[in-house]
Amino acid sequence: MHLRLLHVSAIALLAACGTGPSPTAASANNAAVEQSAPAEATRGSHEFTVSEVATFSTPWAMEFLPASGGRNANMALVTEREGNLWLVDVTSGQRQQVSGVPSVRVAGQGGLGDVVVHPEFAGNRRIYLSYAEAGPNETAGAALGYGTLVIGQGQPRIEGFRVIWRQMPKVTGNGHFAHRMVFAPDGHLFVTSGDREKMQPAQDMASDLGKIMRMTAEGEPVPGGPYADRGGRAAYYWSIGHRNPLGIAFAPDGRLWSSEMGPRHGDELNLILPGRNYGWPEASYGSHYRGGAIPDEHAPRGFEEPKLWWTPAISPGGLLIYTGDLFPRWRGNAFVPGLSGQNLVRVELDGERAREAERWGMNARIRAVEQGPRGEIYLLEDGRSPGKGRLLRLEPRR
Repeated sequence: MHLRLLHVSAIALLAACGTGPSPTAASANNAAVEQSAPAEATRGSHEFTVSEVATFSTPWAMEFLPASGGRNANMALVTEREGNLWLVDVTSGQRQQVSGVPSVRVAGQGGLGDVVVHPEFAGNRRIYLSYAEAGPNETAGAALGYGTLVIGQGQPRIEGFRVIWRQMPKVTGNGHFAHRMVFAPDGHLFVTSGDREKMQPAQDMASDLGKIMRMTAEGEPVPGGPYADRGGRAAYYWSIGHRNPLGIAFAPDGRLWSSEMGPRHGDELNLILPGRNYGWPEASYGSHYRGGAIPDEHAPRGFEEPKLWWTPAISPGGLLIYTGDLFPRWRGNAFVPGLSGQNLVRVELDGERAREAERWGMNARIRAVEQGPRGEIYLLEDGRSPGKGRLLRLEPRR
């Protein structure tokens, strides 16, 4: 596929997004929350190029395959919400559909979701998929499983797919599945479980909804979890009180971070700690869509404060913590893609602190952000019609 190269700067990207009121960011450290002026994209002097790699229908997530023995270099897996999985060569834009994907319930926000590879992929060829699956009586819930990726032998395919976790209980509705995944440095798997737009179950220790889960690579609860003494489903829970956490990533220092969609505004970037309650729906810096305030107080009521929050909303769709070499100034920074904000936000992390540093208007809903094998940054646009979701590559301007 021919790659279309667009030379842009931070200023040009901002102009492409149009004018409007500047969003407000705030940072929280321990119990104190301080309002701060937003970081403006026009401050950014770092210019980069944006090139179009490929187009998809409604792309949701991507993951690069680890290069091994000269194989898999520049090969990535891309999911489409409609239930398709693609193997993409990002150097050429050529793609092949992967067969063996599980049956997916496609409705509302539900469909095929995240894709990650096992830390020992070079030996076991194992990939993990998350998705929405149908339940009885028009219910649905998130699920995840793994199988063996076979490539280089005809059509790419997944063999032996098995489900290892199902979000319980299954409920009606088609929103807030979350189901983002990340492997920890110790090999355990973390999974975000949205509140399914039911709110109160986020505080219910017998419901998976509104939690961040920790499990083994085989889907079993890890012994000694922060809520293990409560028994039952709580053995999986790492943290509670979440709404729709659509991004999760480990920083180089081992800290776990998550980006989370708030209600009407109040989107959050949270430092995820074991056994902590992040307040939803009892506390939020947003308000209910149908009107009605939500108390702001977090720490005074025993809830964790977000380290960064946005009002107006940006609708964070994912999370990347950059570790590459192409943009050395950005190592250790978090990148948050905005759906309603149609932007990409750079956040400087300093231990437990977070500060918005830059944002670039992208003139499109950005669903996901991923780091390439050379340190490039890749974005997935959230396509609203077939063929309109682009895979974009960001590289330093030479």
